[in-house]
Amino acid sequence: MLPYLFILLAIAVRFLPFAGPLNVLPHAWHFTPVAASLLFFGARGSRRQMWVPLLLFAATDVILTKFIYSYTLSWDHLVTWAWYAAILWLGTNLREKAGPVRVVGAAFASSVSFFLISNFAVWAAWTEMYPKTLNGLMMSYAAGIPFFRGTVASDLFFSVAMFGTPVFLHALSGWFHKSANDHLAAA
Repeated sequence: MLPYLFILLAIAVRFLPFAGPLNVLPHAWHFTPVAASLLFFGARGSRRQMWVPLLLFAATDVILTKFIYSYTLSWDHLVTWAWYAAILWLGTNLREKAGPVRVVGAAFASSVSFFLISNFAVWAAWTEMYPKTLNGLMMSYAAGIPFFRGTVASDLFFSVAMFGTPVFLHALSGWFHKSANDHLAAA
């Protein structure tokens, strides 16, 4: 249940700026739980339903691109969708061993891979943005650096929070169970 809730949370966060009157981005500079929710779903979600978050995020991209931002869809969206699938797969590597070092490593790998892949795709897909030269590619990466900081911070923060949630809930359950037993023993 938790993997699906985290996916829905990540999707809701992507729509938040359009719910308020100020239209202010709460996820400015890419501070979103997208990669963390994909990692968590890969690690804890149903293997048979890996298509669910992939389809939901792709549909969200189409809605945001076409109807909210009024941009055109292009082939670089396919690159993003392939990245979603790759992060789900990376999350499956955390099924057996999801210790803090592995979770932080996967979160950081998510950030770096998104930065490298998405900026390359923008450079390659959009002819009016950057010249098709090595200098143009470097300009695309330089323009993405401010977003990269937020992506790394959010991927680390949300990954630790999401993977820590079941640990916290288990500890809380144990505490309540112990407390209830103590009260029964005292009676």
